[in-house]
Amino acid sequence: MIKTEPIFINDHQFTAITIALPKTNFMAVTSDKGYIMCGALDVALLNEKLKERGIIAGRAVGVRTIEQLLEAPLESVTIEAENRGITVGMQGKDALLKMI
Repeated sequence: MIKTEPIFINDHQFTAITIALPKTNFMAVTSDKGYIMCGALDVALLNEKLKERGIIAGRAVGVRTIEQLLEAPLESVTIEAENRGITVGMQGKDALLKMI
């Protein structure tokens, strides 16, 4: 099952995406400029192989719901995210506000 829903942080709208997979969930919350995602995100791939794309993204691990993804500290972020002031340890919701 794939579920998309709007969510709001400080009156800014984002899109939450959850894909129910066998024994796990794939989750992301996106803005027009970037996204945060569950542990499935390969930040090293984005930084190394896809660097020229300038992807703004962050990864949180150990999360099982969108709410947890928003509250969790980011475990890793892309170089382009760092350029926007998004840091490892920042809560997902705070990172998203830097992506608007």
